[in-house]
Amino acid sequence: MMRRLSYLFASVLTALPLAAQSRDPVVSDPVVRDRAHPPAMDELAFESGGSRINGFIYLAQGAEPHPTVVLLHGYPGNERNLDLAQAMRRAGMNVLFFDYRGSWGSGGEFSFANAQEDVATAVRWLRSPELVQRYHIDPARIALVGHSMGAWLALLGAAADSGVRCAGAIELADMARRMKSARADSTALKERMGYDDWLTQPGGPLHADARALEASLDANAERWDLTTRGKELAGHTLLLLDNDHNTDHAVLVRALGAAGARHLTAEVWTTDHSFSDRRIALARRVVGWLDRCQGPGAGRKGMR
Repeated sequence: MMRRLSYLFASVLTALPLAAQSRDPVVSDPVVRDRAHPPAMDELAFESGGSRINGFIYLAQGAEPHPTVVLLHGYPGNERNLDLAQAMRRAGMNVLFFDYRGSWGSGGEFSFANAQEDVATAVRWLRSPELVQRYHIDPARIALVGHSMGAWLALLGAAADSGVRCAGAIELADMARRMKSARADSTALKERMGYDDWLTQPGGPLHADARALEASLDANAERWDLTTRGKELAGHTLLLLDNDHNTDHAVLVRALGAAGARHLTAEVWTTDHSFSDRRIALARRVVGWLDRCQGPGAGRKGMR
């Protein structure tokens, strides 16, 4: 009898209009499961600069082409925001997560230039016919979303690729600007160099030369400073969510405004660097913004 009632309940749900089946993807799983194309996760690796990059992709349910988000971690990347990735998938988006060259077991050497190249390589890879078919990707709807250093990489990646329409930055750390600030403060510089040494020790999360990392930021200070990239970013749809201690938020908002950015959402929240006490609100804000940015009905199938 219970099995019969369950069958009838599922049948009724299937017959309901989409609006009646809708759920908040931040806190609710899909009511109706697509048995032919269920949500899934796939481990993967791709090559960037001759090195193996390790990652995985969360796959939204359904056979239709899905908007796809490249989710970028910070420096070194302890907060991975995979709760946001799961919410994005429930909203009908694929999500690619990977570790940059020389970080967390990926091959090669970590550098800020290599990380930028890794992001560009990942986007090109997702647009390839093979990946488009295998993972049901809409190549015209690939977004970059990052946290901390990953936010910096997401915006630099969007500035370099006009095909990336949407770029989201959570608790932005503009590495070039921060290095310039550290150079002007001996105490801050000492702390910065000590942290870089700790991250790059044997067994640490980054395979890199600490002094070379700092030198690269010095050498590329203007080119990698996001406030100099306003013209390239102005045509994109951008999301900036930062806490009230962030030193990069206001200056970038001013630069983007001066460059004529018309599709900018910029908010300051009272929280910490990881949005530790605002995770549900953060997921709802980011997923809602992506759903609107990625086009009409971007996440509707996954919200059933």
